[in-house]
Amino acid sequence: MNNIIAGKQKLREQKEQIFRTENVINDALECSLRFSLLIEDYLKEIYSGVTGNFVVSSAGSFGRRELSPFSDIDVIFICRSENEIKDSLNTFLTRSWDLGIELSHTIRIFEDIDHFFEKDLHAFTPFLETRFICGDEAMYDEWISLVYNKLGGDNNTVLFDELVKDTALRHDKQGSSTKVIEPNVKLSLGGLRDFQLTEWIFSVRRCESLVQGENTTQAQNFKDYMIKDGTTSLNEIERFFSAYKFIITVRNLLHIFNNRKTDRLEFRDQIRIADSFGYGEDGYRLFMKHYFEAAAVIHRFARYVIARSQNYFHRVPDQLSIRLDDDFYLLNDIIYSNVKGILSIGKTLKAFHYRGLYDSFFDSALRNQIIESVDADFNDEYSNMGVVFRQILNLNRYVGKTLSIMNELGVLQKVLPEFAELNGYIQHGVYHFYSADEHTLKAIQNIEELSTQNTPLAKAFHHIPSAEVLYLAILFHDIAKPIDLQGHEILGAEIADAVMQSWGYTDHEIETVSFLVKSHLLMSQVAFHRDLNSAETLNTFVPKVATHERLNYLYLLTYADLSAVNPALWTTWKSELLNELYRKAYEMISDGLSGEQLLFNSVSLSPGDVAKHASGISEDHVIQHIQSFNDYSYISFFTDEDIARHIEEINSVEPISVIFKEAGNYTNITIITHDSESLLAHLCGVLLINDVNIHDAKIFTRKDGIAIDSFNVTDFKTGFHLEESKFQKIRDDFYLMNQGLIELPNEIKKLKTRWWRIENKLFRRREKVRVKFEESEKFTIIDVYSHDRLGLLYTITHKLTELGLSVYFAKILTNGNEIVDSFYVLDTEKNKIIPDYYDIISSELIESIEQLF
Repeated sequence: MNNIIAGKQKLREQKEQIFRTENVINDALECSLRFSLLIEDYLKEIYSGVTGNFVVSSAGSFGRRELSPFSDIDVIFICRSENEIKDSLNTFLTRSWDLGIELSHTIRIFEDIDHFFEKDLHAFTPFLETRFICGDEAMYDEWISLVYNKLGGDNNTVLFDELVKDTALRHDKQGSSTKVIEPNVKLSLGGLRDFQLTEWIFSVRRCESLVQGENTTQAQNFKDYMIKDGTTSLNEIERFFSAYKFIITVRNLLHIFNNRKTDRLEFRDQIRIADSFGYGEDGYRLFMKHYFEAAAVIHRFARYVIARSQNYFHRVPDQLSIRLDDDFYLLNDIIYSNVKGILSIGKTLKAFHYRGLYDSFFDSALRNQIIESVDADFNDEYSNMGVVFRQILNLNRYVGKTLSIMNELGVLQKVLPEFAELNGYIQHGVYHFYSADEHTLKAIQNIEELSTQNTPLAKAFHHIPSAEVLYLAILFHDIAKPIDLQGHEILGAEIADAVMQSWGYTDHEIETVSFLVKSHLLMSQVAFHRDLNSAETLNTFVPKVATHERLNYLYLLTYADLSAVNPALWTTWKSELLNELYRKAYEMISDGLSGEQLLFNSVSLSPGDVAKHASGISEDHVIQHIQSFNDYSYISFFTDEDIARHIEEINSVEPISVIFKEAGNYTNITIITHDSESLLAHLCGVLLINDVNIHDAKIFTRKDGIAIDSFNVTDFKTGFHLEESKFQKIRDDFYLMNQGLIELPNEIKKLKTRWWRIENKLFRRREKVRVKFEESEKFTIIDVYSHDRLGLLYTITHKLTELGLSVYFAKILTNGNEIVDSFYVLDTEKNKIIPDYYDIISSELIESIEQLF
């Protein structure tokens, strides 16, 4: 036992010595090599005391000799019969575990080679990079020979196609961008897997293994092979290899700082790693900029290898090449250059125009030529640049994709120097999924996808006079964020004005883009935080837009902006709210209507149509019910069938009614009961203790004090609609609440005890809570900005009740873990809040919310 403990301690100390932070920063790949060799030596020593005829071979990062501190140690045991080595293998594994070496192992027999090649290429691929460690070397040589004998001819094409297919699926799952702001350093675009993909393709094309060398990593072997092979220029190979070493460094530090295996580069890790590199205050932004640059290099090279190999495995005759002009020609979807030396900016942009026009790739030589031309600042004046750039913006397709490649190769920053600071700029928050530059270019791509759709947004897109104007508005909408985050829309409009004047745009085009940039937050603020059935809301919004042209542009820009921030956060609910505001504004502009006139005209409820949905109600019941509300918002929100159900429940004289209704990924819960000062807080509390997440609340109160409160909710655990099995428990808790038989504070304490681990994982970040006040004609509107936390909405509504404020309308907007809750309130005398009380209300709300963190 003492020997086992001593052995574990020795290995742990050796590992800690290898992966000292300063060693990793100095040469992470060397650290990974040393650790891999150390584990190999231990396994050789273990095998020396075991009898049995089998092979111990390494695979994965262990086979590549590129282990990170907590990487899986993948071992493949090769034998002719599993039963023959069972006892010996158990002894080997036990001794490994005794030393603290936890092997992730599989057993393979020779028949598995044919089986997995035919049935499961995912399981076959690791065979290509197995490395002999110890055991029967003749058996291993026979095994690896049979593996590589499977390669050649059509088999290679099948394997290559499968690798490309898997890569596309992985990229789609990981966000399809090298600039996801919390990337997976292994699986995201430009991560370790993209580098390894190029190695696998190389092995498949050459039918040979990269696992060679006594004391080298597979990456170093690959670099040497590429140099010898002349795959591309030496400069590009060096860039590719340096980028890989940078990502390996990040991964090793991730493992060290978290003391476990992890590949997700989260916000807190970015800060810690930036500090270890010595980037200085706010250095995480510079660190991530360098990370994105490295990821772009790896992904760009992998993309090139795929394109080049596509032509190898699916060859097109050379006679099908297309002469584009004197400078460029197209062959097999790859653009080649006839120009020698440094390119002019005009020819560079022309190459990108061709790339977008034909949806093609650049040859590696042309790509390197462009990079070198950027570094040399081209060889001419930029006077005609705007003309050629406008040709790119006027492409029928692939504008966003083309601009993205321009950004990746450093050309977009030359065309638009103001874009340079946006490149790699990140804002920490779940709300943001991409860096600011990538968000901008994704927004353009999302707009382009509308051209093949049949939606209200697509119809608006087909009615704008110029897609180019919209693309410019998108390009400029966040361009000033690195300069002034809070006022970026105003400064961005000024930048747009200056640049567009220099590029020769008309006054109308410049004014339109400037308006859109300055107003790009307006439509979402109104749609998501204000009552769209309020005439005041509509009367305030419409004059700011004024024309159908500007409304269509702003509608599309708002969609582009929101859909490109985080794909998971563009929901049906947000789409419907935005479209509701668009439709109402469009009609007001078309017919010259006021908000009051529009809302009056939109009320088309027929008492007879409502009454037919329930046998127990009459038209008089419907009329009395509708007349009991102060405005038209209730009629606009609910269907005839919903309204009939409400009247039925009210007539039943039940103290409280709870109605469940499926609404896509949400469940709609409507509660009907007599209003009270603390009703909303209690309703939120009951939903909270049932693990229900509130996304939206609509509050309606009749003149006789009957409240009809409607919530769109999801299950906190699954993120989807509630299972029917939960309905009865929720209904029972509402009944207990109504009777005063449930102690919500105690139940919430139990909830927090139950969920504290998940809560800390989901809601780690703590940002400053902000409270803003706005006066409307009838109400004071309170906007609360906070990061999410269990019980947040209950805490806010409970505090508002304590302060003597009644909530008449509420909108809850969730963006990841960022929340904006908007409340239309009056005081106990049904008056708006006196501004003198704003500070005390704000202070009380902030204090109560901060106690949750």
